[in-house]
Amino acid sequence: MKNQTLNRQAKSQLAIFGGTKTLMSPPPKWPFFDKKDYEALQAVLESGVWGGYHESVREFEQRFATHHNAKYGIAVANGTLSLEIALTAAGVRPGDEVIVPPITFVASASAVARIGAFPVFVDVDPETLNLNPTLVARAISRQTRAIVLVHFAGCPAELDSFLPLCKKQKLVLIEDCAHAHGAEWNGQRVGSFGNFGSFSFQGSKNMTAGEGGILITNNARLAESARSIANQGRRTGGAWYEHVNLGTNARLTGFQATLLINQLERLPQQVATRMKRAASLRAGLSEIKALSPTPEQLDQRVTAHAFHLFSMRYDPDALGGVQLDRLVTALQAEGLPVTKGYPYPIYRNEVFDERPHTINPCSVAEAYCRSCLWLPQNVLLADEEWIALAIRAIKKVCDHAGELQTSPIDKPLQAQPASGHE
Repeated sequence: MKNQTLNRQAKSQLAIFGGTKTLMSPPPKWPFFDKKDYEALQAVLESGVWGGYHESVREFEQRFATHHNAKYGIAVANGTLSLEIALTAAGVRPGDEVIVPPITFVASASAVARIGAFPVFVDVDPETLNLNPTLVARAISRQTRAIVLVHFAGCPAELDSFLPLCKKQKLVLIEDCAHAHGAEWNGQRVGSFGNFGSFSFQGSKNMTAGEGGILITNNARLAESARSIANQGRRTGGAWYEHVNLGTNARLTGFQATLLINQLERLPQQVATRMKRAASLRAGLSEIKALSPTPEQLDQRVTAHAFHLFSMRYDPDALGGVQLDRLVTALQAEGLPVTKGYPYPIYRNEVFDERPHTINPCSVAEAYCRSCLWLPQNVLLADEEWIALAIRAIKKVCDHAGELQTSPIDKPLQAQPASGHE
């Protein structure tokens, strides 16, 4: 029996069973950097101002805010702190309820709990995986104070529904744009619609300085409140030792800001490239019934999708019931850097077990976590030839899926890459 298995594997076309892998080169490395980044870092190094008061911080804040159709930018240490600061500055207090999605990184909800408010989990739209506005409207109570609206994977949420809903119910709207640098809804960049837009610059993000974050807003009062919280409670123009609010040190450094200025300059071209490559992938997947992109069709109001992730849903019935783990392992063996997505909705994390929260029925989120696969954003910076080979790899594995059912797989599933908001 063992010899029969070895002979079958020797004849297989699948790389996991000894065949030639489809993708012989990896996608472009991330983060990308060049000589201009070396020069920028050296300038900060030689300035002697290495912390949060380097001139590049203010320059970056203004340039990023302007690029995203906002008046004010407040750079901070990371995207988790930016959410906590946004909620606090916007008036969310202990005991308030904040509606959050179950499909997101934990910080979208833990930030709520950290300030003493209560997360209320509401299910997502089956296509976009963003909050379902109809279900959100039903979940609003007298204690509801805010909504954290995540633009998951870089796809803008249904802002035409959430804006009037928040206005009618007098709710704070925090846009969690950790995946959505440069994304647009009806030609306006996300982050500029709500009370605050919160962005992350963690290492995997479409703009990165290793760590970092920023808040943007069009409200001068909210901007000053957030800046004060992030700068030890100081007021703009006040004395160094004058602390008027309860704040913390969440400042971004000059090194990070100068890198992010360069990243921002590259962003428009990278957004355009990711959208083109995603379109090619989507076209290729249309002939492979086992995998479908989420969403299957882009809303016409999504004038720019950031594609931090290329999200797919797997239908095991199309491949005779092949398990998701086996499919992912086989695709990885072909050279495709695909991973399983979130293993479960965030409310299943132990951190919420002993903290006040509410879970509305989230059947869509539960089903997505059982079937989701991701490709990281740097895949979509590859050339068209690489993308064509990626499609060929997926088709090859699906065409030979029967072998995955009958042959043992010794190669372990690779760990999921960092794709969080922090």
